[in-house]
Amino acid sequence: MAETHLPTTKETRDLLSGLLGRDVTLVPCPPLAPRPGAPRTVATYVDDHFGLRAIIACDLEFSARAGAALALIPAPAAEAAIETKGLGDNLTENLYEVLNVAASLFNVPGAVHVRLLELHAAGTAIPPQVESRILTLGRREDLEVNITGYGPGRLSVVIIS
Repeated sequence: MAETHLPTTKETRDLLSGLLGRDVTLVPCPPLAPRPGAPRTVATYVDDHFGLRAIIACDLEFSARAGAALALIPAPAAEAAIETKGLGDNLTENLYEVLNVAASLFNVPGAVHVRLLELHAAGTAIPPQVESRILTLGRREDLEVNITGYGPGRLSVVIIS
């Protein structure tokens, strides 16, 4: 069976820059671990048989800033969401679009095809069986992402073997 492709930092940067229409810088950082009081967004990606193949976990800062940047919502709206520790419907819908398009990062020739199954937005409950997979060791990429005009946040791309 084909493996799930782990996107390179450059592939992730190119996708985010193109999608958000602004410069994005990425640097490696420690894994994004679940923590009480630190809301996380978690997107789950499955294969054609609904087998979990990948997770993208984002901190609240990336979630709010990417959601705002996609729709050209002013940066103060993202900062307000960060302060209140919740995205609201508008930023959640925009972030869903960002992470839905991010499925294309995994879908390269020779790799298993995956699609976004669920988005657990920052501030909502994450199923325990998904939350435990965020810390999977092995094939993963942990990045600090700085979106020009919006600011930094973190995301982790985790391949589930």
